[in-house]
Amino acid sequence: MFESAEKEFILPIDFALPEVTLPAVLSTDVAALTALLHTQQQAYEASQMAARNVISQARDEISQAHNEISQAHNEISQARDEIRRLIEQIILARRRQFGPSSEQMSGQGRLFDEAEVLAEATTEVEDIAPLAPKSEGQEKPARGKRSPLPAELKRVEIVYDVPEAERTCACGTPMVVIGQDVSEQLDIVPMQIRVLRHIRMRYGCPSSVHAPVTAPLPPQPLPKSNASANFLAMLLTVKFVDGLPLTRFAKVLDRHGMSVPTQTLARWVISCGSVLQPLHNLIRDTLLESSVLHIDETVVQVLKEPNKTPTSNSYMWVQTGGPPGKPVVIYDYDPSRGREVPVRLLHDYRGYLMTDGYDAYNKLTEIEGIEHLMCWAHVRRRYIEAVNVQPKGKSGHADEAIKMIRQLYRIERDHKDADDEARLKARKKLSIPILDKLYAWMEKLRPGVTPKSALGGALKYMHDNWSMLKRYTERGDLPIDNNRCENAIRPFVIGRKAWLFSNTTAGAHASAVIYSLVETAKANGLEPYTWLRCALRDLPAAKTVEEVEALLPWNFNTVPNIN
Repeated sequence: MFESAEKEFILPIDFALPEVTLPAVLSTDVAALTALLHTQQQAYEASQMAARNVISQARDEISQAHNEISQAHNEISQARDEIRRLIEQIILARRRQFGPSSEQMSGQGRLFDEAEVLAEATTEVEDIAPLAPKSEGQEKPARGKRSPLPAELKRVEIVYDVPEAERTCACGTPMVVIGQDVSEQLDIVPMQIRVLRHIRMRYGCPSSVHAPVTAPLPPQPLPKSNASANFLAMLLTVKFVDGLPLTRFAKVLDRHGMSVPTQTLARWVISCGSVLQPLHNLIRDTLLESSVLHIDETVVQVLKEPNKTPTSNSYMWVQTGGPPGKPVVIYDYDPSRGREVPVRLLHDYRGYLMTDGYDAYNKLTEIEGIEHLMCWAHVRRRYIEAVNVQPKGKSGHADEAIKMIRQLYRIERDHKDADDEARLKARKKLSIPILDKLYAWMEKLRPGVTPKSALGGALKYMHDNWSMLKRYTERGDLPIDNNRCENAIRPFVIGRKAWLFSNTTAGAHASAVIYSLVETAKANGLEPYTWLRCALRDLPAAKTVEEVEALLPWNFNTVPNIN
């Protein structure tokens, strides 16, 4: 650029070379000619110096102009990237708000018309509840046949007899019973509210002054309340399993003839959290025995959190894991999202830890004995966002990444039921070559993509976390993503949409304890209400650690009398 500028450089019009006037007749004197030659030489050198100064000044001006143009180009490029990023953010925000997404629960925005939506395009075949048999020995019916209702459900027989006047054959002979036609219907008994009268017999000696003897009352979960273990179990189930706010449950009770203030229900919930705390402590100990542990966090709003405004966010930290046969889900409330929280929760853990890309988890990996795994689902979501901002009908680089990631998941799906050794062999043979291909693709593409774009952000995220993303191929039992923990968070998120916030930190801590226990019960195949009523009934009477451990979900083998 500078060379071409110099070639085309023209002296400014106000630039004048020094002039020397020659005499009309040159002298023949050598000394005079020599002096004249020196004068001409000095004039020439002065003109060259002036020209060099002008050219140097022009070069400086050209260089400055070049720098300004380059800076302008950079600013334009940055502005273009920022505009592109903002447009992508607008597209993604509109899609999250109004468009369908495979990463979200479908139908969440259409709860009002779910009956119409779900019933559309169905036939009379769907009028039969497809309940699979649960009892051992019961086989599934042939294709197209109606499934029998579970054998363990209580049966109430309603007999329909032929009127006596119609039991005489046309030939005059009285008919006899030769068989029965039996069909079954699902039935439900509405919730019944009743009062348990605890009558404690008292004995005394009529002929002495000794104190009488009174039958003891079994230990109660909340001795100062008039709520039974059954009632408390139902209260916790409707709130923490079914996501029903206490105000709505109070209305349900009122419809059945019993008015219980919402404040009273809230006190009972918080008190139950304290009663169940020993079980929460024990399942935490079991969680830390995991060889692989998942962790994630989600927001919760607490109105009366000290030193925080009511509109600020606090957090539920969710951890899942557990040794074989003892799946555990743990919720922990904390007002902070700082890196000190996961360190406090898991400082005694040693093993593989699956997380998303949140920086707070990096502090855990500094602890010797913790190996950090990263979630491929989060990588895939970033590329899905990059696809969503592409022009409609156009394929781009993000589609290539999604295709390769989909291949990794297909391998996992095909070997879902394989043992760890077979799954490890499949990963080494099939997954590692795909990972190598994906890494080479990323390294080739990344330098030419602006980091602020959706695609650039996805590439940077994958590049920065690559060593932790590929680590799942080290063993056959390691997960490819953090979906197990995200699935554990979902019941809390669904409930949060109904009750919106916690009022106090005590309520948030109680919620953490109860969510932990009901989700752990569900993970162990238990019906939460059945397990809760036994735990609340028997825990107050437990005197030893062994008696408390017997109530843990994986040790639970008692079916209580529900009458």
